[in-house]
Amino acid sequence: MKHNIDYGLYLVTDRDILKGRSFISTLEEAIAGGVTIVQLREKNATSLEFYQTAVQVKALTSKYGIPLMINDRLDIALAVDAEGLHVGQSDLPASVARKILGEGKLLGVSAANIEEALKAQAEGADYIGVGALFPTNTKTDTRLVNLAQLAEIKKAVNIPVVGIGGIQENNVTAVGETGIDGIAVVSAILAAGSVKEAAMRLRKHFM
Repeated sequence: MKHNIDYGLYLVTDRDILKGRSFISTLEEAIAGGVTIVQLREKNATSLEFYQTAVQVKALTSKYGIPLMINDRLDIALAVDAEGLHVGQSDLPASVARKILGEGKLLGVSAANIEEALKAQAEGADYIGVGALFPTNTKTDTRLVNLAQLAEIKKAVNIPVVGIGGIQENNVTAVGETGIDGIAVVSAILAAGSVKEAAMRLRKHFM
């Protein structure tokens, strides 16, 4: 499965923008709309809460046969047997994460320039998350990467590249023209009136 991953529509979770809607039901709607991979990001949860949520989400993603990535927390990823882990530049080094995860799990690494992307690739990353491409409210510690830089990073590495940060229906086509492998979104799907339809539209405009 590891080498046949569809990164096309990569959903990063943020329960703070659900406005009281059911977390699991909303994720299921998004998957029905075409989400191909889910990254569970729990910014304000205790370890127990993160674990319990991860168990529920893993059951859902397994039901639909799509990968579950855990944000930052290697222990949670291992505890729920998620398909992989995604780390940022200030998290556990990719080389260390790869050693503990083993070769059978996915490892994603955030990068904002060619040097970081090449380093992540050398240390065992399976894909690179590049951004923020546009201003975003869902993550405050971002560094902006323009579309020309995104295209350069894509050319520099030989592993899949996923763009993230402020991607919406009105800019997704331009993002797709860089030749990257997928788009990672948060509010463009989770804050939409119809989560399923939002996912369908984004996938249509990106592909």
